[in-house]
Amino acid sequence: MTEVSSLTGRLLVATPALADPNFERAVVLLLDHDEDGTLGVVLNRPTPVGVGDVLEPWAGLAGSPQVVFQGGPVALDSALALAVVPGEARGEGEGEPLGWRRVHGAIGLVDLEAPPELLAAELGSLRIFAGYAGWGPGQLEDELVDGAWYVVESEPGDVSSPDPERLWRSVLRRQRSELAMVATYPDDPSLN
Repeated sequence: MTEVSSLTGRLLVATPALADPNFERAVVLLLDHDEDGTLGVVLNRPTPVGVGDVLEPWAGLAGSPQVVFQGGPVALDSALALAVVPGEARGEGEGEPLGWRRVHGAIGLVDLEAPPELLAAELGSLRIFAGYAGWGPGQLEDELVDGAWYVVESEPGDVSSPDPERLWRSVLRRQRSELAMVATYPDDPSLN
């Protein structure tokens, strides 16, 4: 088997050609990517469910909008949380808050079993996701070859974007390549 170059911490941005309704104009942060498969969360699918309605102790730490996001089509009955730990860049494992595990840079997973007050002073805004996106071994690589996704660098602010519905366009617009033009792609090309 060929070695997989890890895309952990990068964004998958759906191409206009991606027809799967679960991922139309999706922006996915990859939390884990190796030869065993890939796991990520869709950053731009807010639901109408408030964080306080399902995880009340965490509501005060949730960023705006304070709703649960649909992280993907897999395991919708489970929740995971991401948060940015602001401040100076910390070394791996150096001074990480209890209940937070680094994924990439300042972005990390939050242990929802931990008491929120343990993390309150350390975390930037928190985002809660119901479900996740997952790919089996080699599946994402096949989708990349088929042109379903653009792979771009993530920024810490992507996780807590206050305007998630515009994230697809804003991530593409900041690219220093022809991808910036894709941000202008119409929602319905047949109306062009």
